[in-house]
Amino acid sequence: MTKFNKKSILATAITLSLALSGTAMATNGYFSHAYSQKDSGTAGAGVANVSDVDSLTGATNPANMVFAGDRWDLGISLFSPNRTYEVTGNPALPEGFAPIGAIPSCSAPGQDACQLPFSLGPQRIKSENQLFPIPSFGWNKMLSDRSSFGVMVYGNGGMNTEYQGGTANVFNPASGTIVTAPGTFGAGTTGIDLMQLFVAPTYSMKIGENSSIGVSAILGFQRFEATGLGNFAGVTIAPNQLSNNGYSTAFGYGLKVGFNSKISDNIRFGASYQTETNFGEFDEYRGLFAEGGNFDVPSTWTIGIAADVSEKGIFLLDIQRINYSDIKAIGNGIEPLTQGQCFDALNAALFGGSPAASGPGCGGGSNGFGFGWDDMTVVKTGYEHKYSDDLTVRVGYSKTSQPIGSDDVIFNILAPAVIETHITAGFTKQLADNSEFTVSFMYGGGTKVSGPNPFDPGQTISIEMDQYQVGFTYSRK
Repeated sequence: MTKFNKKSILATAITLSLALSGTAMATNGYFSHAYSQKDSGTAGAGVANVSDVDSLTGATNPANMVFAGDRWDLGISLFSPNRTYEVTGNPALPEGFAPIGAIPSCSAPGQDACQLPFSLGPQRIKSENQLFPIPSFGWNKMLSDRSSFGVMVYGNGGMNTEYQGGTANVFNPASGTIVTAPGTFGAGTTGIDLMQLFVAPTYSMKIGENSSIGVSAILGFQRFEATGLGNFAGVTIAPNQLSNNGYSTAFGYGLKVGFNSKISDNIRFGASYQTETNFGEFDEYRGLFAEGGNFDVPSTWTIGIAADVSEKGIFLLDIQRINYSDIKAIGNGIEPLTQGQCFDALNAALFGGSPAASGPGCGGGSNGFGFGWDDMTVVKTGYEHKYSDDLTVRVGYSKTSQPIGSDDVIFNILAPAVIETHITAGFTKQLADNSEFTVSFMYGGGTKVSGPNPFDPGQTISIEMDQYQVGFTYSRK
């Protein structure tokens, strides 16, 4: 293949990735369970694996790229999530209720914040949008028999929800009444759309006979849109930059480093670390996310082993840590709002004072409320078996901790990232013309998470999700 064609393929892959990556990859939080189709077949395990790897292996461990050889890989996954929320319990604040100065959850300024007094209608609603294409591309070139340079283009993660219908009972400060309005939060169709794309130039080299190191520069692009959140305007420092502002985009950068070493005749050890990816703010949503619209990607680390258990079989074990709590927009829960760190406009209407919300716990504030996700530790196991000279088969299973607690269910209607397990399988078939194709399958199962509506504690909100994915990659060596 000529140099011109390789550049053309890379440019086309990046363009297609930008065009198609309206993803909803809420698998481990909002991170993908795997980036390579081969790793997808083993539930994402592969930080130490250097056997039959492709040019996207560096997304797991940059040190593995030197074992990929000269090749390019072009893939597409079809991702299908089912997201649902349910509200039980009759609203405590019915239409027409007019308790000016006596709304149950309100108190004077300086004490507990006046919580937004609205109830959700008893309802069960499933999100729209059930199928998402997720493209990926990798290219690797051996600079010598001991070093390589490559470029990877892949979706790091994302989240999408779109709830049509439903009702909420919300306070109208102009009339002093509670009114029933359409939409999950009483402001029409409700949801978010988050997409994150990484382009990662990667250098890898062998050190000694049995070890390698690698480094990737992470160049990130993300976009975000939110709808149906207008009734939170009373608890944000920027009510006009909260909801229904179309897509907001941001660029970012980070670094990923990796190490791989053979520690015995049949065992390899691998480790990688990705720094926090620093992005510019979502200016159109600086009233929603803490720190004025900041939504950085958290740091992660992964360690693992690859063990030859027979002449044709390899067992893989990875442990991955995702540090969501380091990002306030993700790690902060609802507590900054409900524990008096936000003096809101509704309080002002009831008791006098500033008409605008203020305080660090308000939406967009320096310690603004968020989704309340805990850090995640993911244990991934996989098995790869070379069935014949031209066929390799894979299976995998992963298990993770639940990032969402019962106290933070209401905002996670927007992002029901409750997946805890992945079951995967896949295979690679060698073709006669120095090429191959890889297929992977994934099922992700979650636990229903339930908790009280903090704005109407007599109600219980439940969120749930499961998901399916099938992926295809064509590779040329």
